[in-house]
Amino acid sequence: MILLDTHVIIWLTTGDPALGRKSRALYEQARENNELAVSAISFWELAMLVVKGRLGAANSPAQYRARIIDAGAQELAVTGDIGILAAGLDLHGDPADRFIVATAIAHQAILLTADKTLLRWRNKLPRQNAAK
Repeated sequence: MILLDTHVIIWLTTGDPALGRKSRALYEQARENNELAVSAISFWELAMLVVKGRLGAANSPAQYRARIIDAGAQELAVTGDIGILAAGLDLHGDPADRFIVATAIAHQAILLTADKTLLRWRNKLPRQNAAK
């Protein structure tokens, strides 16, 4: 399973070329095999970016969600177990990142991200640099 980080959802739904060739192939393969996922917390994060004016108003949070779900991504709930796991991670304080990482760990997914902090984080979580 491939879990998309929030910025990867933005790249995919807006056609941003920042997604690397290897990552795009991984995304396509996961999509074809019904192994593409997104944490529900990413939709909160998208909505917060729109509310704060940090993400263009060309798409509403609901449109981002509909596009990525229509592309075949499964929405993974933030459960109590994921919340407890997120709280115990030795990771920086960004709550959305904590929930996304905990979701990837709980579902034994590969995290597709370009977040340098998450890519450098010393943990066995499988990650793919989305820029590559």
